[in-house]
Amino acid sequence: MKNIAVIAGGNSREHEVSVQSGHHVHGVLDGRRYRKFLVIIKGTEWHVVEGARRYPVDKNDFSFSRDGERIVFDFAYITVHGTPGENGLLQGYLDMLGVPYGGCDALCSALTFDKYTCNTYLKGYGVNVPDALLLREGMEYNKEEIVGEVGLPCFVKPNAEGSSFGVSKVKEIDRLDEALAKAFAHGPYALVERFIDGREFTCGVVKSGEMEMILPVAEVISRNEFFDFQAKYDPGFSEEIIPARIPVELAERVKLLSSMIYDILRCEGIVRVDYRTRGNEIFMLEVNTTPGMTSNSFIPKMVRAANGDLGEIIATIIENKCRRFPPRG
Repeated sequence: MKNIAVIAGGNSREHEVSVQSGHHVHGVLDGRRYRKFLVIIKGTEWHVVEGARRYPVDKNDFSFSRDGERIVFDFAYITVHGTPGENGLLQGYLDMLGVPYGGCDALCSALTFDKYTCNTYLKGYGVNVPDALLLREGMEYNKEEIVGEVGLPCFVKPNAEGSSFGVSKVKEIDRLDEALAKAFAHGPYALVERFIDGREFTCGVVKSGEMEMILPVAEVISRNEFFDFQAKYDPGFSEEIIPARIPVELAERVKLLSSMIYDILRCEGIVRVDYRTRGNEIFMLEVNTTPGMTSNSFIPKMVRAANGDLGEIIATIIENKCRRFPPRG
């Protein structure tokens, strides 16, 4: 019986949401098939959490001891949103130890976490993305030139952050400085992006071995100015329609594009791609390689809408990935 670590937490403001994701994934895994453990990490503090008991993780070999038994993890399922689970750092650590994990590798994770770099890369493959500028904290900038490039309104956001932290919708040029300061509070680079006046959609993709699932497209309707953190995690501030009420032809185009982006980036496991549409135009916004997995998150809802079983999907990912690695212990 394999020892499965579901890793959650992390060092970003998404820590608590990640813990919820971890609990949900831990809950859907079949305990008759796997010995499953929830590992909560923050900084250098890594612990296996079982109720009120906490066991420190030995990071030398990714194991822990419980009541005299040394348990070596055979597989890690990463549900850490933000650093270090979404930017490739945790993947690099597991790669060095030879621990198989669910999800994208270090290169793909690092690329997609950097929004500007990822979108510029995909643009080279013909993927339609909003016009954007990348600014570094401390550099001089001309507000008129920025507005001339991306127009108003525009979005200002941290270049490497999730769950809409530090994001502003700027409607007036005089609010640009304030929005940039807010974005720079979350990192040294800020993205100024053209606002696409249209509808917002998201689509999940799962590929592992012979399994390939393009999940139903979901429409996102925020009751706030945009789909911010509150709208994402408080059901009272958004409406999520699955499957989206759009023409079949448009839904199929979104699905096909999501699958193509997945392959271009060499993704693995479960990934979600966000879009805005304007008429028949589709604009890719960003790629989420460790998407939310709480019971209220898009991916579990999409799986249910497709009459799928999230626990079985994750089990398939585990088994397919473990076949490529020698046993540990």
